[in-house]
Amino acid sequence: MKLKIIILPLLTIVFWQLQLNAQTAQEIVNEMDEVATSAMDQMADLKITLIDKSGKESIRTATLKRKGNDKMLFRFTSPAAQAGISILSLPDEVMYLYLPAYAKERRINASTKGQKFAGTDFCYEDMEVATIGEKYTPKIIEENERTWKLEMTPKAEIRTVYSKLIIEVNKNNYYASGIEFFHKKSGLIIKKLTNHQIEKIDGHWIATKTEMIDLKSNHKTIMEMTSIKFNNGFANDEFSLRELKK
Repeated sequence: MKLKIIILPLLTIVFWQLQLNAQTAQEIVNEMDEVATSAMDQMADLKITLIDKSGKESIRTATLKRKGNDKMLFRFTSPAAQAGISILSLPDEVMYLYLPAYAKERRINASTKGQKFAGTDFCYEDMEVATIGEKYTPKIIEENERTWKLEMTPKAEIRTVYSKLIIEVNKNNYYASGIEFFHKKSGLIIKKLTNHQIEKIDGHWIATKTEMIDLKSNHKTIMEMTSIKFNNGFANDEFSLRELKK
């Protein structure tokens, strides 16, 4: 009887501590968003490798500038056929595409956000800058010692080309190691993103090598950061239509 009296309070304490240590899906997403936006801004040079189903590769380069969680300017710098093609992401789901051949910007509307961006396996929506917590409601569907797996369903007011995302999140840094994308109409998985290199640079976690695979075409896009710099002090007007067309 004395043994039971001792064990039961101990079990209660252990259970209470586990409850305290457990995190809700929303708390995990909040931590993810904080990690993703820990720097005031960032600037990077990119090497982009496109690989078709036969293994043939083509190489591009680009620059990326990002400020906070709602401004981004991406621009191809080579080869000549793609140089100058740019995309600007602004608050409230506003996006613009610039094609140098036409010397005119075009606003990307909701009906075209599912289209691929300049032959890559990233669609326009994938290039949009927004925190994951703004767009999706999370649910933990799997957990182990190293990761959480979250099912992310779009919030009612959000326009998106996906029915849901499945995100694997590292427990040690709250950074996504992989994302599965599901088609809005069919509900089937259509793309997979894998962050192969997640590094802490100048105190900020960042994926320096990312691979996106289109599962239907077996086409891949690999983005590698060849340089990155945080906290550059970018002004808001560096993310404007004038800058987009430079």
